[in-house]
Amino acid sequence: MTRKRYALIGTGHRATVFLRALAVEHTGTAELVALADVNRTRMAAHNRRLSGPGAAPVPEYPAEDFLAMLDREAVDTVLVTTVDSTHEEYITAALRAGRDVITEKPMTTDPERCQRILDAVADTGRTVTVAFNYRYQPVFERLKQIIAAGQVGEVGSVHFEWLLDTRHGADYFRRWHRDKANSGGLLVHKATHHFDLVNWWLDTEPAEVYAQGRLFFYGPDNLRRHGHDPAAFRLDLTEDPWLRELYHEAAHEDGYRRDQDVFAPGVSIEDDLAVLARYHSGATLTYHLTAYAPWEGVRVMVNGSKGRAELEVVEADPGGQPHASLWVREFWQPPRQVSVSAEEGHATADRRLCAALFGAETEDSTGKRADHLAGARSLLTGFAANRSLVTGGPVRTSELGVRL
Repeated sequence: MTRKRYALIGTGHRATVFLRALAVEHTGTAELVALADVNRTRMAAHNRRLSGPGAAPVPEYPAEDFLAMLDREAVDTVLVTTVDSTHEEYITAALRAGRDVITEKPMTTDPERCQRILDAVADTGRTVTVAFNYRYQPVFERLKQIIAAGQVGEVGSVHFEWLLDTRHGADYFRRWHRDKANSGGLLVHKATHHFDLVNWWLDTEPAEVYAQGRLFFYGPDNLRRHGHDPAAFRLDLTEDPWLRELYHEAAHEDGYRRDQDVFAPGVSIEDDLAVLARYHSGATLTYHLTAYAPWEGVRVMVNGSKGRAELEVVEADPGGQPHASLWVREFWQPPRQVSVSAEEGHATADRRLCAALFGAETEDSTGKRADHLAGARSLLTGFAANRSLVTGGPVRTSELGVRL
């Protein structure tokens, strides 16, 4: 079998799982041939890490030599894991250079960039795949199967609550994500996962969105307001050998700080967000994202013409063990619990995603592989919600200027 040749641009922490999959786990079908980044120290750190399981080092290119790298290394597919606001630059450049693309979510950060990607796909006939790993998490796929099988009937509404604890949630306020110009805010960077799940579960897309949100917990004003101890939120990069290599020892090149104070000035994203959306199918969504919760996980309720499905996943809880439960409650029937496991979480999803992207696996009965259109549809809710935060009113997705 001919192996596809992959190059990756953006060698931060998230790249780790993809690079191991390419260079170690799926070498029968995939070949990692190059890295590109603005920071040479980080590229070198990844090459050293991959040498542990026996992978050979690959050439390292400065980001400005991205196009030259594609030709010199005969790249088939580019993997984009850079800062969100730069995704479109590398996606469109790769497409117009005749390469296919796999990109981390979100596909991009604003409607204009999104349309440029859609235009490049249309012009070139190349493909973009968005790495929505939540589609590959077994519990979410099981809910997809229940809905698709009609067990709750026609879906009338979904309530979706996602909780980020003060370990994970705070991390978005330490990193580049804290600036909305870089990330699009949590409604784009994080919630694109969740909005994609709803689109996928219901096989529809948003028509109208209204949102409210604010910076309630993090930032300098809230340090004084709530009386938090900043020391409880500090991250010491030197305590984790991998974070030390990737960021602490690389900061001299680009000045990037991975461990910023979550209560320092410069936070322009919200940490508490509520969204009400109406879909083309007629279903509605009530959504809430909390980035400062005492435990981490999700609650989803799906209400349909034949009953209701109820999902809860606790991923991290200082007061208990991770657990997951999924119930189907059909009208006039005893509730039925569906077997799911909290152990098959993010790591399982990443492993399944990489097997689908880079391996020989072809089975996809639930349509987990997400293309550029799925990437754009997931962004419509976040784009409209961000605009609603500014205007104070509902926003029709048809007004965003994204032509699907």
